[in-house]
This record gives sequence, C-alpha cells and structure tokens, in this order.
Amino acid sequence: MAHYSIAIENAHQQYIQFKVVFSNVTENTIVYLPKWRPGRYELGNFAKNVRHFRVFDAEGKAISFQKIDHSSWQLSNQANATIRVEYSYYAAELNAGSSFLSVEQLYVNPINCFIYLNEELNEKQEVTLAVPAEWKIATSLKREGNNLLATTYHELADSPFICSEQLQYNQYEAGGTIFHVWFNGIVHVDWKKLIHDFKKFTDKQIEKFLEFPVRDYHFLFQILPYKAYHGVEHQNSTVITLGPSYAVFEELYPELLGVSSHELYHTWNVKAIRPIEMYPYDYQRENFSKLGYLCEGVTTYMGDLMLYKSGVFSFKDYSRELTQQLQKHFDNFGRFAYSVADASFDTWLDGYTPGVPGRKVSIYTEGCLLAFVTDIHIRIKSGNKQGLDEVMKRLYFNHFVLDQKGVSEADYIAVVKSLAGEEFQSFFDDYFYGTRPFEAIITDALEAIGLMLTHKPASKYSQAKTGIKTVVQGSNHVVKAIYPGSPADLAGLMLEDEIIAINSLAITTELDRWLAFFDNETKVITINRSGKL
Repeated sequence: MAHYSIAIENAHQQYIQFKVVFSNVTENTIVYLPKWRPGRYELGNFAKNVRHFRVFDAEGKAISFQKIDHSSWQLSNQANATIRVEYSYYAAELNAGSSFLSVEQLYVNPINCFIYLNEELNEKQEVTLAVPAEWKIATSLKREGNNLLATTYHELADSPFICSEQLQYNQYEAGGTIFHVWFNGIVHVDWKKLIHDFKKFTDKQIEKFLEFPVRDYHFLFQILPYKAYHGVEHQNSTVITLGPSYAVFEELYPELLGVSSHELYHTWNVKAIRPIEMYPYDYQRENFSKLGYLCEGVTTYMGDLMLYKSGVFSFKDYSRELTQQLQKHFDNFGRFAYSVADASFDTWLDGYTPGVPGRKVSIYTEGCLLAFVTDIHIRIKSGNKQGLDEVMKRLYFNHFVLDQKGVSEADYIAVVKSLAGEEFQSFFDDYFYGTRPFEAIITDALEAIGLMLTHKPASKYSQAKTGIKTVVQGSNHVVKAIYPGSPADLAGLMLEDEIIAINSLAITTELDRWLAFFDNETKVITINRSGKL
C-alpha cells in the first residue's frame, strides 16, 4: 500500500509538500509520475513542476537514484524494502485539470502530482492531508477525517479534491444515486434553480441508460473572478471551472448547464464506454485512438440534447447550441483536409491548439454533427422507435457492465449498423474516415425533423466580402483567418498582417466601416508585415 502525506508550507509560494511511503518494493524499483491525464489527450509534462526529489530508506538513510526519462526515477534500493520519497510540487495553475495552492485553498488533481510504482497500481492507496481545521474537504474518495482512501492508484489518480473554507455544499438524489454539489470561490449560488435543473437533466440521462454507473457522484465547481470555461470528467466526479463570478447565474448559466450535462454524460461515455486503447489507461505513453468522435463528439451532442429532452433547455436554447456547432464547422477549412478520425488520433500532436491553417478539424464539433446525423438516420430507419441513445445503452451494457472491456472502432460501427442498416458503412467511410463535405447530410437530417439549414452573409464586411477575420491588437487590426479563394487571399494577405490603412487613410478601430465606405472602389490596403510596410 502507498501512503501519501501532503503538507502546506508557505502557501503563498505555491509548493505542495509530499512524503510518500511504499512498502515491500522490488529491488531498484522505478518511481513514475504520469505523463498525461485522462480527459486531455496530450502529454502534460507534469514533472516540470517537481523539485527537491529525494529518497530515503526506513532508517532515514538517503537512497541514490537516477532519472531515466522526464517523468521516471530509478532507485538504488534493496528488495522488499520500505522507502520514503519526498518532493515538492509547484501548483500555480487553476483550471479543471490542474492543481493549485494558495492561502485560501488546496486543489489537487492527483494525476498531476502523485507518484506511483507499477507493481502497486492495483493496491490500496491512502492520503493524509495536513490542512487547516476550518477547511472543508470536497472529494469523491472515501474519507476518514483528513485521510482519503482509494482502492487502487487508478481510483486515486481519477479523484480530484478541493480543501477550502469557502466551499458551499448541497445535494440531490436521482436514480438511487446521491449527487453532491460543491462550489468554491466567490459566488452567490441559486441553489433552488440549480438543484431543480440538475435533477431534471440527471434523471433524463439515467432514464436513457437505465442506471448510473456509481453510487455517489460529486460536482466540484471552481468559480473564478475572470473569464473561464473548462470541465474534466472523472468516474465519480467532475471538476468545472467557470467565470467571471458575477455572470455564473446570469448570462453564463446556460454554459454552466451545458458543461455540467456534458461532464455527467462522460460518466457513461468515456469513463465506462472507453476506447479499447485506453483500457486500462497507460500513464507513461500516448494512448492513441481514433474514437474521439465517440468520446467527445457523442458527448457534446448528447449533453445538449439531454438538456432539451429534460425541459431544462427550450428549443431556442438547443437550436442556438446546434447552430454554434454548425458555424464552427463551416468556419473551419480543415474539414476539406482531415477526417475526424484522423484528428482524433492527432489530438496528441496538436489537438488543443489552433494548429496550422486549414489542417485539421475538431473531434467535438465534427463528432457532434456526425452524432446528430447518425441519430436522425437511426430514427428514420426505426420509425422513431430507436436512436443514438440505444447505441450508447448497448455499448454500456455489452462492454462495461457485462465484460468490463474497452470499445473498438469496429464495435461502435457494428452497433450503429445494427440499427442504421448495413448501408451505413459508406457513411462511416465518407464522413468519419473521409473528408466528404457535410452540407448534404446535415441538410437532409434537419429537413427530416422539420428544420432548415440556411446560409447568410457574415455581418462584418471584412468577413463577408473581403474574406478575413481580424482582431484588434493595440490600435491595429491583425489578420487571424483568411477565406481560401477570397479577395484577401488572392491579393496575397497573410496571417498576422497588421492592417494600417485603406486607400491611404489610417485605420484604427473602424475597419469594417471603411471597407464598406469604399465598397465599389478598388481598395489599396497598407499592412505591417513583420515590421515592414
């Protein structure tokens, strides 16, 4: 069993102090820190935050070690020994997947900073927290006072916790499961509205799957005074960051509902229905999979749909979310170059950055739209007796409940085809694994449910007629996107060009009005490109 002791010294310096005891270890054992965290399919480089790494035997004598890669240390220890590893971890980043220490809170995602031994991955784990007595502790882990208990390292790594005096708490019940809701930060929680809405979409999701995978579940909200939006799924909990505080129960409330429903749906889809390449997780290498369209695409689609089906979202609310996905799709010219399956495989390369222009697509957006079309196709085929929710239910029971195994691409395709028909294979070939344009299938799916896909010019002249998107930096407009084949593209504009003047008139903040003013005239645009006019 591994025992972790966490202490806070000089919280303003933001280093968490760790002492970890391992018993009966193998000779010359290797200590590992995870290289990535489930839910974020890229290498995290967490070891860059580790300092003062030291190792001792049971008598307190130093044990030598050698770092063998950026997140692994090989020790020079005897067999069957008890060892103590001490280190500090810099925790200064506050998002849904990070760890953070201040004078007001200790927030930890163990996957960032808890070391492990391969031979003890499936052994019991215990964490002792030395935190101020007035601080509350929010976590899905079993608690005995300030001790947190996990059955395996996998459970521990997947169980974030927040310690803070500011924590606010409430709960509700759905489908026999207690849902614990924690808010940390400066926020006025409208508990009546929140619990009413959360129970409705939770009930609807459980209705679709017939059961909830766990008996207790925790929503851990970090509410921030600045703009923030992020959520990360875990088996028994989710962490969601949102801000600014004053907007959370006002204009940001639909976002709060959206990300909460999305992360809850992940309890089935990803934590239970998991790509076979990630069953179990290997924390020391990339876990490549092409199933991002299932993991994130279906979850994005179903998260919003469950809000609508439960009555939490109006049709106007739901159509707004779907329209936003459509807009993102049509704004991204990478759709002509890369399939959503290939983009899923490459999340480890550049999945969370804009990447180079016109190269890739989003597993969230393209996956969501393909989930929508798949759902409608199955409903047409079955006379609206079945849909994508039936696919997900079958995957859940056949691969998680019965067999405790991961899902392959072939598994997902087979279940979809069993409901949509054998002819649906060409749909996978063309749209999931190919780059065939979506316009026709989206138009058909919308028309099948009485809706219409309409196109209208962008409201800004620079986008509609010039073919560029800009942002204001300082006093100039900087080009951030160029429509292929547009006047701007044909004229040779480049990304990051600063627009200085139009027809010899200096431009500051009124780019679109000046472009419109010269609508029927030749426009000579003066730019600053890498310091040259």
